[in-house]
Amino acid sequence: MSDSRRGLRTVPSTLARGRDRVTGVFQHRYPTVAVTGMTGVGKTELVDHLAGRPRRDDPSEAGSAVMERRVRRDRRLRGFRFRVVPGENAATRLGALDEVFHDDPVDGVLHVVANGHATGRRPAGTTGAVEVDREEQLARELEDWTVTAHRIASMAVRRPRPTWLVVVVVVTKVDLFLDEPGGIDEVVRSYSPGSGTPFGDRLDELRALAGAAKLSIDVLPACSRLDPGSPLSAKQRDAYLAALEARMGQLAGHV
Repeated sequence: MSDSRRGLRTVPSTLARGRDRVTGVFQHRYPTVAVTGMTGVGKTELVDHLAGRPRRDDPSEAGSAVMERRVRRDRRLRGFRFRVVPGENAATRLGALDEVFHDDPVDGVLHVVANGHATGRRPAGTTGAVEVDREEQLARELEDWTVTAHRIASMAVRRPRPTWLVVVVVVTKVDLFLDEPGGIDEVVRSYSPGSGTPFGDRLDELRALAGAAKLSIDVLPACSRLDPGSPLSAKQRDAYLAALEARMGQLAGHV
Protein backbone atom coordinates (compact mmCIF):
# COMPACT_ATOMS: atom_id res chain seq x y z
CA MET A 1 0.00 0.00 0.00
CA SER A 2 1.36 3.38 -0.95
CA ASP A 3 2.18 5.97 1.66
CA SER A 4 -0.50 8.29 0.24
CA ARG A 5 -3.26 5.68 0.56
CA ARG A 6 -2.11 4.75 4.06
CA GLY A 7 -2.21 8.42 4.97
CA LEU A 8 -5.76 8.78 3.69
CA ARG A 9 -6.92 5.84 5.78
CA THR A 10 -5.62 7.51 8.95
CA VAL A 11 -7.54 10.73 8.31
CA PRO A 12 -10.89 9.56 9.81
CA SER A 13 -9.27 8.32 13.04
CA THR A 14 -7.24 11.52 13.32
CA LEU A 15 -10.37 13.61 12.89
CA ALA A 16 -12.19 11.49 15.47
CA ARG A 17 -9.40 12.00 18.01
CA GLY A 18 -9.45 15.71 17.35
CA ARG A 19 -13.21 15.84 17.78
CA ASP A 20 -12.99 13.92 21.07
CA ARG A 21 -10.28 16.29 22.29
CA VAL A 22 -12.39 19.36 21.49
CA THR A 23 -15.43 17.75 23.13
CA GLY A 24 -13.41 16.98 26.24
CA VAL A 25 -12.16 20.56 26.50
CA PHE A 26 -15.70 21.91 26.08
CA GLN A 27 -17.10 19.55 28.74
CA HIS A 28 -14.38 20.66 31.14
CA ARG A 29 -15.06 24.32 30.50
CA TYR A 30 -18.86 23.93 30.40
CA PRO A 31 -19.93 20.95 32.52
CA THR A 32 -23.64 20.18 32.35
CA VAL A 33 -25.67 20.65 35.52
CA ALA A 34 -29.15 19.26 36.09
CA VAL A 35 -31.38 21.47 38.24
CA THR A 36 -34.03 19.37 39.95
CA GLY A 37 -36.69 19.83 42.61
CA MET A 38 -40.44 20.12 42.92
CA THR A 39 -42.42 22.99 41.47
CA GLY A 40 -42.36 26.24 43.44
CA VAL A 41 -38.98 25.84 45.15
CA GLY A 42 -37.30 28.49 43.00
CA LYS A 43 -35.32 26.48 40.42
CA THR A 44 -35.89 28.88 37.52
CA GLU A 45 -35.09 32.00 39.54
CA LEU A 46 -31.93 30.39 40.89
CA VAL A 47 -30.73 29.48 37.40
CA ASP A 48 -31.58 32.98 36.16
CA HIS A 49 -29.23 34.41 38.77
CA LEU A 50 -26.47 31.87 38.20
CA ALA A 51 -26.68 32.36 34.43
CA GLY A 52 -26.75 36.15 34.77
CA ARG A 53 -30.17 36.47 33.17
CA PRO A 54 -32.91 38.88 34.27
CA ARG A 55 -35.65 37.43 36.44
CA ARG A 56 -38.91 36.57 34.72
CA ASP A 57 -42.22 37.33 36.37
CA ASP A 58 -44.05 34.26 35.04
CA PRO A 59 -41.60 31.34 35.01
CA SER A 60 -44.13 28.72 33.96
CA GLU A 61 -42.56 25.29 33.83
CA ALA A 62 -45.54 23.01 34.38
CA GLY A 63 -46.07 20.67 31.48
CA SER A 64 -43.08 21.95 29.56
CA ALA A 65 -41.63 19.25 27.33
CA VAL A 66 -38.45 21.24 26.66
CA MET A 67 -35.54 21.34 29.06
CA GLU A 68 -34.34 24.85 29.77
CA ARG A 69 -30.71 25.24 28.73
CA ARG A 70 -28.69 28.24 29.80
CA VAL A 71 -24.97 28.90 29.77
CA ARG A 72 -23.08 30.92 32.33
CA ARG A 73 -19.71 32.34 31.24
CA ASP A 74 -16.94 34.06 33.13
CA ARG A 75 -14.07 36.19 31.84
CA ARG A 76 -11.99 33.08 31.18
CA LEU A 77 -14.73 31.56 28.98
CA ARG A 78 -15.77 28.94 31.49
CA GLY A 79 -19.22 28.24 32.85
CA PHE A 80 -22.05 25.75 33.18
CA ARG A 81 -24.81 24.46 30.95
CA PHE A 82 -27.93 24.27 33.10
CA ARG A 83 -30.73 21.83 32.32
CA VAL A 84 -33.84 22.49 34.41
CA VAL A 85 -36.11 19.49 34.99
CA PRO A 86 -39.84 20.40 35.17
CA GLY A 87 -41.33 19.90 38.61
CA GLU A 88 -44.88 19.10 37.53
CA ASN A 89 -46.59 16.85 34.98
CA ALA A 90 -45.47 13.35 35.98
CA ALA A 91 -44.85 12.00 32.47
CA THR A 92 -42.84 15.03 31.36
CA ARG A 93 -40.85 15.16 34.57
CA LEU A 94 -39.96 11.47 34.57
CA GLY A 95 -38.96 11.64 30.92
CA ALA A 96 -36.75 14.65 31.65
CA LEU A 97 -35.11 12.86 34.59
CA ASP A 98 -34.34 9.88 32.36
CA GLU A 99 -32.84 12.24 29.79
CA VAL A 100 -30.43 14.02 32.14
CA PHE A 101 -29.43 10.94 34.14
CA HIS A 102 -29.53 8.20 31.50
CA ASP A 103 -29.76 9.30 27.86
CA ASP A 104 -27.34 12.24 28.12
CA PRO A 105 -25.87 12.10 31.65
CA VAL A 106 -24.97 15.38 33.32
CA ASP A 107 -21.82 16.20 35.27
CA GLY A 108 -23.47 17.63 38.36
CA VAL A 109 -26.78 18.19 40.05
CA LEU A 110 -28.33 21.14 41.83
CA HIS A 111 -31.27 19.75 43.73
CA VAL A 112 -33.39 22.57 45.13
CA VAL A 113 -35.58 22.38 48.23
CA ALA A 114 -37.37 25.11 50.16
CA ASN A 115 -37.87 23.65 53.66
CA GLY A 116 -41.61 23.32 53.07
CA HIS A 117 -41.98 26.87 51.75
CA ALA A 118 -42.48 26.06 48.06
CA THR A 119 -44.77 28.51 46.31
CA GLY A 120 -48.18 26.99 45.71
CA ARG A 121 -49.29 26.74 42.08
CA ARG A 122 -52.91 26.80 40.95
CA PRO A 123 -54.07 23.95 38.71
CA ALA A 124 -54.64 24.98 35.11
CA GLY A 125 -57.93 26.78 34.58
CA THR A 126 -58.47 27.71 38.23
CA THR A 127 -58.27 31.03 40.04
CA GLY A 128 -58.05 32.30 43.60
CA ALA A 129 -55.63 31.88 46.48
CA VAL A 130 -53.55 28.72 46.85
CA GLU A 131 -53.67 27.02 50.22
CA VAL A 132 -50.29 25.52 51.08
CA ASP A 133 -49.81 23.09 53.98
CA ARG A 134 -46.18 23.09 55.07
CA GLU A 135 -46.13 19.51 56.36
CA GLU A 136 -47.59 18.38 53.06
CA GLN A 137 -44.95 20.36 51.19
CA LEU A 138 -42.17 18.77 53.23
CA ALA A 139 -43.57 15.32 52.44
CA ARG A 140 -43.68 16.19 48.74
CA GLU A 141 -40.07 17.42 48.87
CA LEU A 142 -39.00 14.09 50.33
CA GLU A 143 -40.94 12.11 47.74
CA ASP A 144 -39.52 14.24 44.93
CA TRP A 145 -35.97 13.71 46.17
CA THR A 146 -36.47 9.94 46.51
CA VAL A 147 -37.42 9.65 42.84
CA THR A 148 -34.50 11.84 41.77
CA ALA A 149 -31.95 10.12 44.01
CA HIS A 150 -32.57 6.68 42.52
CA ARG A 151 -31.75 8.04 39.07
CA ILE A 152 -28.61 9.78 40.34
CA ALA A 153 -27.41 6.53 41.91
CA SER A 154 -28.08 4.62 38.70
CA MET A 155 -26.08 7.17 36.70
CA ALA A 156 -23.16 7.17 39.15
CA VAL A 157 -22.66 3.40 39.17
CA ARG A 158 -22.72 3.26 35.34
CA ARG A 159 -19.89 5.72 34.87
CA PRO A 160 -16.85 3.91 33.43
CA ARG A 161 -14.34 6.48 34.68
CA PRO A 162 -14.02 8.76 37.69
CA THR A 163 -15.90 12.00 37.20
CA TRP A 164 -17.17 14.73 39.46
CA LEU A 165 -20.75 14.43 40.53
CA VAL A 166 -22.16 16.73 43.15
CA VAL A 167 -25.60 16.91 44.63
CA VAL A 168 -25.87 20.41 46.00
CA VAL A 169 -29.03 20.49 48.04
CA VAL A 170 -29.72 24.19 47.67
CA VAL A 171 -32.02 25.29 50.46
CA THR A 172 -33.72 28.29 48.88
CA LYS A 173 -35.93 31.00 50.37
CA VAL A 174 -33.77 31.30 53.46
CA ASP A 175 -35.40 34.64 54.25
CA LEU A 176 -38.57 32.74 55.18
CA PHE A 177 -36.98 30.81 58.05
CA LEU A 178 -34.37 33.15 59.48
CA ASP A 179 -36.34 33.36 62.72
CA GLU A 180 -36.87 29.61 63.16
CA PRO A 181 -35.11 27.85 66.06
CA GLY A 182 -31.49 27.39 65.08
CA GLY A 183 -31.93 29.59 62.03
CA ILE A 184 -30.34 28.79 58.69
CA ASP A 185 -27.65 26.55 60.19
CA GLU A 186 -30.22 24.20 61.68
CA VAL A 187 -32.20 24.03 58.43
CA VAL A 188 -29.03 23.22 56.46
CA ARG A 189 -28.12 20.55 59.01
CA SER A 190 -31.56 18.94 58.65
CA TYR A 191 -30.93 18.48 54.93
CA SER A 192 -27.41 17.08 55.43
CA PRO A 193 -26.12 13.49 55.39
CA GLY A 194 -25.84 11.94 58.83
CA SER A 195 -28.39 14.32 60.34
CA GLY A 196 -30.84 11.55 61.25
CA THR A 197 -33.69 13.43 59.58
CA PRO A 198 -35.85 11.81 56.86
CA PHE A 199 -34.06 13.82 54.16
CA GLY A 200 -30.65 13.12 55.66
CA ASP A 201 -31.43 9.40 55.75
CA ARG A 202 -32.27 9.49 52.02
CA LEU A 203 -28.90 11.12 51.34
CA ASP A 204 -27.14 8.41 53.33
CA GLU A 205 -28.98 5.77 51.27
CA LEU A 206 -27.89 7.49 48.06
CA ARG A 207 -24.26 7.44 49.16
CA ALA A 208 -24.53 3.73 49.92
CA LEU A 209 -26.11 2.96 46.53
CA ALA A 210 -23.78 5.10 44.43
CA GLY A 211 -20.55 4.62 46.33
CA ALA A 212 -19.00 7.43 48.34
CA ALA A 213 -16.02 7.67 45.98
CA LYS A 214 -18.31 8.64 43.10
CA LEU A 215 -20.49 11.09 44.94
CA SER A 216 -19.80 14.42 46.60
CA ILE A 217 -22.61 16.04 48.56
CA ASP A 218 -22.75 19.68 49.64
CA VAL A 219 -25.68 21.40 51.32
CA LEU A 220 -25.78 25.16 50.81
CA PRO A 221 -28.37 27.85 51.55
CA ALA A 222 -29.48 30.27 48.85
CA CYS A 223 -32.05 32.95 48.16
CA SER A 224 -32.56 34.24 44.64
CA ARG A 225 -35.54 36.54 45.18
CA LEU A 226 -36.18 39.09 47.91
CA ASP A 227 -39.80 40.04 48.48
CA PRO A 228 -40.73 43.42 50.01
CA GLY A 229 -40.08 43.38 53.74
CA SER A 230 -37.64 40.46 53.58
CA PRO A 231 -35.27 40.35 56.60
CA LEU A 232 -32.48 39.27 54.26
CA SER A 233 -30.45 42.03 52.63
CA ALA A 234 -29.38 42.05 49.00
CA LYS A 235 -25.77 41.79 50.20
CA GLN A 236 -26.55 38.65 52.18
CA ARG A 237 -28.43 37.14 49.24
CA ASP A 238 -25.50 37.82 46.92
CA ALA A 239 -23.09 36.28 49.41
CA TYR A 240 -25.08 33.02 49.46
CA LEU A 241 -25.16 32.89 45.67
CA ALA A 242 -21.44 33.67 45.43
CA ALA A 243 -20.65 30.81 47.84
CA LEU A 244 -22.71 28.44 45.70
CA GLU A 245 -20.97 29.56 42.51
CA ALA A 246 -17.55 29.24 44.13
CA ARG A 247 -18.24 25.67 45.26
CA MET A 248 -19.52 24.70 41.82
CA GLY A 249 -16.36 26.14 40.29
CA GLN A 250 -14.18 24.10 42.64
CA LEU A 251 -15.99 20.89 41.83
CA ALA A 252 -15.80 21.56 38.09
CA GLY A 253 -12.06 22.24 38.28
CA HIS A 254 -12.48 25.88 37.29
CA VAL A 255 -10.48 27.13 40.25
